[in-house]
Amino acid sequence: MSAHGWHADPSEILRVADGFRLSDVDPDGTPGYRGGKQHGVKDLAARVHELDELQERLWAGSRAGDRQDAVLLVLQAMDSAGKGGIVRHVVGGVDPQGVELAAFKSPTEEELAHDFLWRIERRLPAPGYIGVFDRSHYEDVLIGKVRSFAEPDEIERRYGAINDFEQRVVASGTRIVKVMLHISPEEQKERLMERLERPDKHWKYNPGDVDERMLWPRYMAAYQTALERTSTDAAPWYVVPANHKWYARLAVQELLLGVLQDIDPRWPEADFDVEAEKRRLAAS
Repeated sequence: MSAHGWHADPSEILRVADGFRLSDVDPDGTPGYRGGKQHGVKDLAARVHELDELQERLWAGSRAGDRQDAVLLVLQAMDSAGKGGIVRHVVGGVDPQGVELAAFKSPTEEELAHDFLWRIERRLPAPGYIGVFDRSHYEDVLIGKVRSFAEPDEIERRYGAINDFEQRVVASGTRIVKVMLHISPEEQKERLMERLERPDKHWKYNPGDVDERMLWPRYMAAYQTALERTSTDAAPWYVVPANHKWYARLAVQELLLGVLQDIDPRWPEADFDVEAEKRRLAAS
């Protein structure tokens, strides 16, 4: 039982395992958490310092050459599910010098001339960093499948290529946290309507989002297949109900904390005589 609002480990209850069905996940749920929004907001703020310190230790260790660990947070979701809020309210609580953010858009001509993983590998976080992928290589088996941007045989190849790629990344010292923010079509409609009703949100609205909404069942089927085929021991998927923004942020924070606590980065030891330096400084 957590000292905070968690009564179950998110890394266990949100993990995609054998027999997982996306249709069984309630986007309006708050699995594993005993409190409501007010409690959740307080818990999120209370854990920011811990996340920040763990990230700073990770950074310090890599700068000293002691450790080669990194963390990669992969965020996938339908539009307006809250990826930006995760970046601002969770990852934004740590020192930005130790964060690398990549927001993958439609591939350029140069990127299309290479294998789909080429542009992804170039943006992997360096040791000591928390990398964040706002969308990722999974677009190539999601919209790529729904919109038939690739042949079925190529889509099938990509599942195996992704698993092999992620296995290599993890073996190199990077922990991967893959999160699908699961929003309902009704909640998405409300959020998109809010963007239209508020002039300060018009810049966030994309008319193409309505076109994608019309394909919701096909996207959910594509997600189901991707989750089944690419949730591995090395890089498992976590499906986070996202109708409540506060819960989604809290759950992702807890998943990141769990990974960093498992890495257990330590402050590097001084490679000089601390007491002698104190004396030199005092006499200067």
